[in-house]
Amino acid sequence: MTMIAVQVLRRTQEAQDIAGFELGRPDGGPLPAFSAGSHIDVQVPGGPMRQYSLCNDAAEQHRYRIAVLREPKSRGGSAGMHDHVREGDTLLVSEPRNHFPLVHAKRTLLMAGGIGVTPLLCMAQRLATIGADFTLHYSTRSVERTAFREEILRSPFADRVRFHHDDGPPGQMLNVPADVGPPDADTHLYLCGPAGYIQHVLQVTQGMGWPPAQIHLEYFTAAPADTQADRAFQVRIASSGKVIDVPANESVTQALARNGVEILTSCEQGVCGTCITRVLEGECDHRDLYFTDEEKAKNDQFTPCCSRAKTPLLVLDL
Repeated sequence: MTMIAVQVLRRTQEAQDIAGFELGRPDGGPLPAFSAGSHIDVQVPGGPMRQYSLCNDAAEQHRYRIAVLREPKSRGGSAGMHDHVREGDTLLVSEPRNHFPLVHAKRTLLMAGGIGVTPLLCMAQRLATIGADFTLHYSTRSVERTAFREEILRSPFADRVRFHHDDGPPGQMLNVPADVGPPDADTHLYLCGPAGYIQHVLQVTQGMGWPPAQIHLEYFTAAPADTQADRAFQVRIASSGKVIDVPANESVTQALARNGVEILTSCEQGVCGTCITRVLEGECDHRDLYFTDEEKAKNDQFTPCCSRAKTPLLVLDL
């Protein structure tokens, strides 16, 4: 993966526990282009690689803009960005990638939960630019935790945005059946946010008959997994034949790294797809939020950062 050295041009406080970072080349030159829904991997100083969605207008090439929520149980990513990254610092980032692209539709519904607004804000800017019909429903715990609120209220598409706050009056609360409406072949729905938020919206919309092909989603965090029943298994490296034990308390990526086999990771929760690895033999125990049910059923790839094996051995295309 190609990495780019960028400078922190500006750091802002976008909301309670949410910091914004504007990144650009030190010489002011253009950055690789991106499209709405794209993300970059950021090497957190002294910490892990983490993935952040780009939230600025995709027409801009002079900057990348990201926002980072400080997670209460940070594993080094969000805490490192909040505590150690300042204006003028240099960071290494990847070129943009897009696993959450906009598709052409007569009408678009954007539904954001918390910090999940970042890719959807970029989408709203794009849809407003081309004059498309869309609505953004933005749900947060409170006004104080609503990133970009004043910016959105000043934007040309302010009348397309509906804010929903957990601590607000009943009339403004998110009502999925009413706010989404019945399925419509000309409408596509985009969801981004925490697992609980996405699962709630999915459950309601699927119960209303919305077809999966018209629902696009991107998780920001996964729900805690129950690992008490995990068992040890083995993986074999196809290129060398080496067999590696994966203990019950280790992930596949951790076991591989312990044996000198490095796989690029980012979220370490099965959300981003960075670590996807082809599986040649064996049955996977998929625990990711990245693949569709149809993709999981093919059993030809998995996310070794969190997924495991149902069979005693997996053969990996490494």
